[in-house]
Amino acid sequence: MESSTVAKCKAKKRKNSTHTAQEEAKRFKTEQRDDEVLQCGPASCLPRVSILPDCLQQPIALNELTELLQYAALGKAGGIKKPSWCRLRHHRRVKGVNVVIVEDLTQNHFYKHYHCLQHLRTSYTSRVTFTPSSVDVVSGIFSSQVPKQDSLSVSKPDEELQEAMKNHPIITVFGTERRGLTAYVLTEDEMIKNNYPVKGMPGFEEFVCTNCADCVTDSSPLFGIDCEMCVTKDGKELTRVSLVDGDGKCLMDELVKPPNHILNYCTKFSGITPAMLQRVTTTLQDVQEMLIRILPHEAVLVGHSLEHDLIALKLIHKHVIDTSLLYKRECGRRYKLKVLTGIILKRKIQTEDMLGHHPTEDALAALELAQYFIKTGPRQVLEIHWKALWRETREEPSQSHRFSDVLHALGRSVAFLGKDSSHKQCNSDKEVLKSFRNLKAQPFFSVLQFSTLSNHLKSYFPHQERHHQMTCSRLQDMCVVFAGPFPTGFSDGDVKQLFSFCGAVRKVKMLNTVVRVHAEIEFELLEGAMLAVKTLNGLNVLGQSIKVQRPVCESMLDLDVTLKALMGDALNARHLYAVKMNHSMTECISTSTKVNGHASDAECLDVTLVKTVNGLLPAKINKWLHLNTSKSELCEESVRETFGHFGTVKRVILSAKPKESTGHARIVFVNSEDRRAALNSSEDLWKKNYLICPSLTPVHLPSWVGAEIKETTHRHSSAQEQQMDVVMRKLDRCLQKLFRFLPAGTLSVVVLLGHASTNGHLPGLCLMEVKQDC
Repeated sequence: MESSTVAKCKAKKRKNSTHTAQEEAKRFKTEQRDDEVLQCGPASCLPRVSILPDCLQQPIALNELTELLQYAALGKAGGIKKPSWCRLRHHRRVKGVNVVIVEDLTQNHFYKHYHCLQHLRTSYTSRVTFTPSSVDVVSGIFSSQVPKQDSLSVSKPDEELQEAMKNHPIITVFGTERRGLTAYVLTEDEMIKNNYPVKGMPGFEEFVCTNCADCVTDSSPLFGIDCEMCVTKDGKELTRVSLVDGDGKCLMDELVKPPNHILNYCTKFSGITPAMLQRVTTTLQDVQEMLIRILPHEAVLVGHSLEHDLIALKLIHKHVIDTSLLYKRECGRRYKLKVLTGIILKRKIQTEDMLGHHPTEDALAALELAQYFIKTGPRQVLEIHWKALWRETREEPSQSHRFSDVLHALGRSVAFLGKDSSHKQCNSDKEVLKSFRNLKAQPFFSVLQFSTLSNHLKSYFPHQERHHQMTCSRLQDMCVVFAGPFPTGFSDGDVKQLFSFCGAVRKVKMLNTVVRVHAEIEFELLEGAMLAVKTLNGLNVLGQSIKVQRPVCESMLDLDVTLKALMGDALNARHLYAVKMNHSMTECISTSTKVNGHASDAECLDVTLVKTVNGLLPAKINKWLHLNTSKSELCEESVRETFGHFGTVKRVILSAKPKESTGHARIVFVNSEDRRAALNSSEDLWKKNYLICPSLTPVHLPSWVGAEIKETTHRHSSAQEQQMDVVMRKLDRCLQKLFRFLPAGTLSVVVLLGHASTNGHLPGLCLMEVKQDC
């Protein structure tokens, strides 16, 4: 009967492709109607965000995120097309947009510390994998281009300049008058905010202090400095340093031999090759002594993002001028030294024909940029280079506008708060939140940058790739079961056939001992492992009772808590996992074992009582086993017909891999009550050869862990793990306070940036929700 149903389903699929397209269109309209069913009363007028079904398992990039943000902020009236990967209903009623960017946190961090992130996992009903960006995300959002609209008047350049003078970061920080160099020397608070090494601050205890005076004057000498670094097991270490005086004379250009083995010379940027360091004996300590000897007491060091150079030198110097902070941009963004040198000094550096950067050249460029700024004054610098620098993205106003410019033109307030904020720089996530809540008026579009967690990650996990492997390995353990003993001669193929009816099996590893045969089975999804333990434990295979259990290891101690949390995940509230078995397999597993998530261990269940011949499986038995444990193919029509009795079925997901037949399905109901009704009718579904359980695997993941994991012996102490849990809970509470503060109708987006690696990207995560009325 079942085989005939499947045959009919296949025949219908083969009729013509036009029919399939019509069905897809019909299904899409049905989903739209189903979505409307969920909305009732006043809440139906509030905007809602959801990910399109076909895009659920497709990672999004920065440009796709900006699609949503632009549409939410400007909408159709602003000429913005609907996002290609998600749906924002009632976008005209969006009251505001708030984006939180969490640096360096990956998707695997989220699921590893899943218990600690209660707010994130329960308050956000849309979740999608985020691809790390090679450009600054804050800059990418504000500088993203939107189509020019006739309704938006473009001001004349002179009018724009005069308007910019009122609130440009250069003017707000330095004023309009020309002043001496002391006006541009960073204060101690500014150095701390920009992560400069400061005496007495944690993390810089082993740094060496220069013999500099307590105060400097406008006649104090300037020295340009620049360093090149390589990568060792301890991170970035110094390989070259250059120092030039106020006249541009090179006082020092030294190659340095790092104490640790070099993993990456970074030749493309540093210009350093193995041959250059082969005979070098100069150490970091030697360089420190040279600098202390050369620099006078009143010396002011000049550099571009100089904090990185001083950290590489492990040197503390009180008086510095940072050219990346002199030529300020909006929202805390910084120009590259190469760009400033080309526009301000009319000179090319770091050209493509060069092998890496030359530190003497860069040190001289930073020095001359500082001298020019001091001599010219902030107002004139802004006036002279306004068009070339600060209006460079609007040189073709007939074609495009920057997103931030359009928001300003429409009178919609914009705010950015974080460590690089021009409004108020913040050292901690708490400061970011406090500053945001203390704003006089709630901005329409706001971006908050959280970086405290990033510092903890760098402290506890200096090598993200290694930690990524460890995290994946722990998540992968959740999809693994151990089974046995099996009869002699039982192959990995036999094991896969037997266990695959619970879910897609990724791989089987046979564990042969002297006497008995066991197997390690790894499923694609968590549901497969869960059903295997619930239904196959105690199964009698050819007279041999097998035991199915989870791995006994540290990562499995909180498994029950994790599974319970996943069942209550907002993403899985209306989702059900179902397996279709053939009739003979159903007979092998007795209903008295209370399967479908209600049982403990099964009682001596028989696959077959046929005995082995000389300890081996006869060919006929192998064939019998294959026929009786093979998966039953599902078709969407039969699934909808069966589960439609419990409520409206919004969507049926048969497989993450197109054109692959499967005996497993994810059923998405319109209401969570419908899913509950199906779970309560598990006995009736069992009679129809369906095995069900609540969905566990987040729908945006094609599998729980999508990549092969390399073996690693790297471990972290329990104290470090507990500290990370504490940090994660603090982050979650901070985000929860922010979410509560936002007004109803605000689109809230939290982006875990992920990590860009030389060996590939470690994916991040994007969570979205429109806050509803309390």
